[in-house]
Amino acid sequence: MAGRSCGVTLTLLGVLLLGAARPPGGAEAYVLGLSQRTNITIVIKPGLLPLAAKPCYLIVSGKYVNMLLIKSGDRKEFFFSCRDPETRFVTEVLRDIDCTSVPCPFGEFELRPLISMLPPLNRTFIWDVQAGKSTSLELRFSRPRLRQIGRGESCPDRVTYTISGHIGATEVRIGTFCSNGTVSRIKMQESIKITLQLPWFDNRDYSSFSMSSQSSIKRLCFIESVFEGEGSATLMSANYPFSFPEDELMTWQFVIPAHLRASVSFLQFNNSNCAKKEERVEYYIPGSTTNPEVFKLADKQPGNMAGNFNLSLQGCDQDAQNPGILRLKFQVLVQCPQNESNVTYEVDLSNERAMSITIEPRPVKLSRRFVPGCFVCLESRTCSPNLTLTHGSKHRISFLCDNLTRLWMNVEKTISCMDHRYCHRRSYSLQVPRDILQLPVQLHDFSWKLLVPKDRLSLALVPAQKLQQHTQERFCNTSFSYLVAGAGPGQDLYFGSFCAGGSIEQIQVKQNVSVTLRTFAPSFQQELSRQALTVTFIPYFKEEGIFTVTPDMKSKVYLMTPNWERGLPSLASVSWNISVPSDQVAYLTFLKERTGLVCQTGRAFMIIQEQRTKAEQIFSLEEVLPKSRPHHHNFWVNISNCSPVSGKQLDLLFQVSLTWRTLDMTVILIAVVGGGVLLLFALGLIICLVKKNRKKKMNKGPAIGIYNGNINTQIPMQPKKLPNVQKDNDAHVYAVIDDTMVYGHLLQDSNGSFVQPEVDTYRPFQGPTEDCPPSFLIPYSKVPTVKLTTEEPAPGFSPESDSEPYTFSHPSKQDGSDGNTDIPLLDAHEPAETGE
Repeated sequence: MAGRSCGVTLTLLGVLLLGAARPPGGAEAYVLGLSQRTNITIVIKPGLLPLAAKPCYLIVSGKYVNMLLIKSGDRKEFFFSCRDPETRFVTEVLRDIDCTSVPCPFGEFELRPLISMLPPLNRTFIWDVQAGKSTSLELRFSRPRLRQIGRGESCPDRVTYTISGHIGATEVRIGTFCSNGTVSRIKMQESIKITLQLPWFDNRDYSSFSMSSQSSIKRLCFIESVFEGEGSATLMSANYPFSFPEDELMTWQFVIPAHLRASVSFLQFNNSNCAKKEERVEYYIPGSTTNPEVFKLADKQPGNMAGNFNLSLQGCDQDAQNPGILRLKFQVLVQCPQNESNVTYEVDLSNERAMSITIEPRPVKLSRRFVPGCFVCLESRTCSPNLTLTHGSKHRISFLCDNLTRLWMNVEKTISCMDHRYCHRRSYSLQVPRDILQLPVQLHDFSWKLLVPKDRLSLALVPAQKLQQHTQERFCNTSFSYLVAGAGPGQDLYFGSFCAGGSIEQIQVKQNVSVTLRTFAPSFQQELSRQALTVTFIPYFKEEGIFTVTPDMKSKVYLMTPNWERGLPSLASVSWNISVPSDQVAYLTFLKERTGLVCQTGRAFMIIQEQRTKAEQIFSLEEVLPKSRPHHHNFWVNISNCSPVSGKQLDLLFQVSLTWRTLDMTVILIAVVGGGVLLLFALGLIICLVKKNRKKKMNKGPAIGIYNGNINTQIPMQPKKLPNVQKDNDAHVYAVIDDTMVYGHLLQDSNGSFVQPEVDTYRPFQGPTEDCPPSFLIPYSKVPTVKLTTEEPAPGFSPESDSEPYTFSHPSKQDGSDGNTDIPLLDAHEPAETGE
């Protein structure tokens, strides 16, 4: 019945089409006339003109005009001067409906005049309806329902609905909508304005909505969103992206099937500057004992809600001088409940300090299909796509997600010690707590931020299993790895990525460092149980890092400088302490001939030092790198950078390989021949001594040494070598002396027995077995040199045990020097050779 009365009313208030005819010349003419009793206005005006388009005009009564206005009671005949007017002009049909004086045209709105009678232009139909202050107007949208879009977005079919209202004389834009959405009803208080935009090729004769009158809603507007299955809806506050009206209330009602669950996420929001009251959102949730549940815009919003619920946005009285902007854009996601939604996990961080856990979605490619959301719920009610748990309390969480592999977890923990006296030699184990490993979400990163007092302490990282550095020549093919990088402002040094199964026993770093455990597969938990990393606070040293490497025969060891592909920082120095077994030989090989480095100030060099012989080789890194050569003992590799020219950087990649030590055949033959000669000489000497002893036994009496001063001691043919010796005196010649016979009484004690000599035992050396790394503050040399040092330690040197860190010190002032210990940056002289 209402539909029939509506049709009759609209027919009476519609457009009276008077006719159409074709003018001379074949151009199509249009004749439009409006009844006197209608309240409709038609405007034909230029739209967005195409570039470089020829002029096109309306021809009315033989005159060229740009715009045509047709009011109630008017009749106009016109045609266009071009053949494509749809690209030049648009038509607006405006109808004012005053329900305060006449009954409102309730029911479905029809398009009047009919589309078929209007020129083929892009058309905009506008209905501006005014009602009483105690009355609300409700728009119902039949299928397809509406989907709200943001400013600047367009609808695929170019059919657009815009809904507005009024607060006094100010127009408030509720939103712009396309077809195929969830919005089924919109209520406005006192007045409503509907705009329908149709493209010129759309010949529909219906509006897809109807209007009715309702009681007062005592708020700006009310929007109903209906879900029939899984899906999502994005909605915005009035006037978005501009400010929501001051001290107004707006409500959304969501109709959710009973077997589904809904979650709310705020995508973007801003708060205004409130002078009175407070901005907030309120939820009416079925079954809640605390309705309405009030949240701030910055709070985590409810999730995992079953059944229908309401969401309201309440503004405040804004500061007149600086009102600010209140706006909200949010998403409602509706999906089937999962098994995990009924499982609650407890994460106990009450005993942790400076630790936080963030659960968030993995980065994925966007898809046009509906993808169920993944939410983390705190206490099963406050749900959001990401959640951060802080230390100091226990947390109960659950998951609303169809596939938990779409989420991952990042953890950060800070270990700091600012009192060097308390922290010295203290150790901490970097292990992942069990509460975290028990969660059904994969751990992506666990970062330990290690902080030490500046210039007081350094750090040593010791793994349970030796580590391998990830390089292009040898990848880390494990389920997790350690990323070591500088931590703190200005400390962007990246030491590298390391995994188990290598030759690195220890990594020492000078300053604050971040150690990140990054996982690549769920199986990392099994491998992690066999791997642990211990950090120890050690005495401060000046180098950026020291690596302790113990290679083996199984594979080559690849090592590279920190900040790979970005370059070692200016004036930084790094060392590698490489061990060589006694029965093997190590070969150090650089994988490129030159570094490509060009220094702007200072010099870049490399020192290779044998730790046993202490022989040093010094190479300029601006020149050709050294060829591969054998090392029979433990040795150091020290690389020190200069301040390079822009665009040049220091990146070095080298390998260490071991082979069995072999002896040269020439050396073996010489040793055999020499050993035979020595054996024959020893046999001859023994025979001579035996014969001489037999002759002594034949003499009577004990052998007594007789001095004969008459023997000539002059060397033949050299009379002037000993000028002070008496030529004819035999008194200085001795016969054989038997010490036991002559001095034997001196070896007897008071009882007449011989005194045995004292015998001592060998005590092994308990001191350091290797030297400190070579000093990086040395004079620059163009050519490799070998520097031999004495076995005695330098004055003031305090030996340390093997576990002590090696530090670099400035060269001490020697006798005869001028006391300058700076690096001679521009010194290009050859080093002077020193004699013994």
